[in-house]
Order: sequence, then structure tokens, then C-alpha cells
Amino acid sequence: MARRARRRRKFRFPQILSRAGKTELFLVAIVAIGASYAWYEGRDWRPDEAVWPDQGALVSAADGAVDFGTIAGLGAKFVYLEASDGAGRKDRAFAQNLARARDAGLEVGAAHRFDPCAVADGQSANFVTIVPRESDLLPPAILLESTAAECPSRVSDAAVQSELTTLVNQIEAHTGKPAILAPTEDFEEAYAPSRRFERQLWLTRSWFEPDYATRPWLMWTANRWYQTEAAQTPLRWVVVRP
Repeated sequence: MARRARRRRKFRFPQILSRAGKTELFLVAIVAIGASYAWYEGRDWRPDEAVWPDQGALVSAADGAVDFGTIAGLGAKFVYLEASDGAGRKDRAFAQNLARARDAGLEVGAAHRFDPCAVADGQSANFVTIVPRESDLLPPAILLESTAAECPSRVSDAAVQSELTTLVNQIEAHTGKPAILAPTEDFEEAYAPSRRFERQLWLTRSWFEPDYATRPWLMWTANRWYQTEAAQTPLRWVVVRP
């Protein structure tokens, strides 16, 4: 007697989402698509030069080879080069990029990326060994992006603030100019450098003017993903308050 063929059950996706859950998921998807579209459309956006005449870029070692002539051709007047990062990392191409940027007619400044996990002495030594003491450099910038929450071992807020104070003093002693502090919104929320330091501020918020500091800012990273033929990777486009 022949066996009866077993009917294969069709797989059905589990109906685990309620109607409200489906609506929320749909809205999240719409927002994500909208954000992706805005990012794509805004890659080559920069503020109007008629309103913001002083424009430039922040360049790091991760950007690779950069054509500073193209940056100047876009209307930039200056660039900041990330010279050092914490106590151990530095851009070996800094001197070469400094010369090339100057040859392109750009004013140049040096930036250090602050590491809240490391003491100030090692960080300032990293900076001064690569950045020359030259009067025609723009004021140094200190990029404040990481917080102590990212450190492998616990570092108190008081320790971060103390080391930052020391670093500011040491970098200023080397360059002979007041530093510009560039906190992200997270760093400002954690340590309030705009309230603790009487220094010019450099804030970041793509496409919209930032308002997270306790006082007015001097510089603004207006587009963190500026797409240009000057580099293989997106650059950070910066403007100065008119």
C-alpha cells in the first residue's frame, strides 16, 4: 500500500507585531530613509560664501592625500591639520601637508585630539614634537570628542578637567597663542568646557548652526561629510563667524 504524501507546511512569518508596533516600525523606517536622503543630498553643501566669507577645512591623517589647491579653489581660506592624537599618535605627513597648504595660499593651523584617558604631559609632548613654533600659524585647536566613558579604566570627571587645563596651558606655552577649544555636544554636556575656559569655541553640527555651548562660538564645522574631489574621503568643512 502506497504511503500518502505528507503535505509540506508553508512557513509563515510570525505575527508578533501589533498594529501599533507595525506603525512605529514604519515611522522609524521613514525617518531613517529621510535621514539617509538628507545626508546624501547634503554631502556637497557648504554655507553661502556671501554670508560666511571665511571658510576652510579640517584635515586628518585618515583623509590620505589631499589636494590643497582644490580646497583653495573651492573658496577656502584656511585649513586646520590634525597634528597629534593623544599621547602616542601623530600625522607623519603633517610637515608635508603644512608646506603644501601654504603653497596653495591657505592659512594653516594645527589641531590636537584630546584623549581623556591619558595625562596631559604625554599629549603635549606629542604635539610640540611635530608642530613648529612659528608665529604665522593660526591659533592651535584642541579637539574634544571622546569622554572618560570610553576609557579602559575609570577616570573621574575631575581628572579629565584637570588634565585638559594642563594641556591647554602647555600647548599655549609652545605656540604663544590662546587655544581654540572644539568640543562635541557630548563632551560639552559631560565637562562644560565652554563654561570653564575663557577660550574661543569651535562647535560641530552638520547643516544647522550649533547651540549647545553656554556662550557664542567662533568656528563651526558645518558639514562633517563634505564631498569634494580634493580628497578620497569626505572632509569636515568649517566656517568662521562673520
